[in-house]
Amino acid sequence: MVPANRSDADSRPTAGGAEAAAVAARPDSHRLASAPDGRVTFVEFLDFECEACRAVYPAIEQLRREYGDRVGFVVRYFPLPSHFNAERAARAVEAAAQQGRFEQMYQRMYETQAEWGEQRAPKDEVFRGFAVDLGLDMAAFDAAYTAPATLDRINADVADGHALGVQGTPTFFVDGVRLEPAGYQDLTDALDAALA
Repeated sequence: MVPANRSDADSRPTAGGAEAAAVAARPDSHRLASAPDGRVTFVEFLDFECEACRAVYPAIEQLRREYGDRVGFVVRYFPLPSHFNAERAARAVEAAAQQGRFEQMYQRMYETQAEWGEQRAPKDEVFRGFAVDLGLDMAAFDAAYTAPATLDRINADVADGHALGVQGTPTFFVDGVRLEPAGYQDLTDALDAALA
């Protein structure tokens, strides 16, 4: 299958081809897996409070198991303003990333989303508890969680998402081309086509 909506005005990146791929996956973007040849890159713009992102999380984990040695998997922050704790969750994940624990905090957010998501009260202490559970240096975590540079990092991902036409989450790209998958098979078809 050729990735869908190549010419759809709503999903067409403002950049084209290699430029779109470079915006979708920056050199400093967080990677859950890197392919040795770096030929194919799967990118997800996500919001940790997004129920659709949580619903697709097991499928992404399955893709990683199936393609992780052949496809790079990149995660980009895209917290939606309508989700009260989404930005806080992204800051917690980024603060953990600064101690080399990005993947563990990323997973923890989805595994616990039902406990803290869709609430209108700040969940900073919940996220801090996750950091304690992961054995992070809490002074460093607290400093990173509130640092302007952490928010700048998140906002840079959001800006790249907007440049690529991202409006909601989850939004997927393979080599800079936006996908509109109806199911898991569409994702595997897109990766298989990119690898061919």
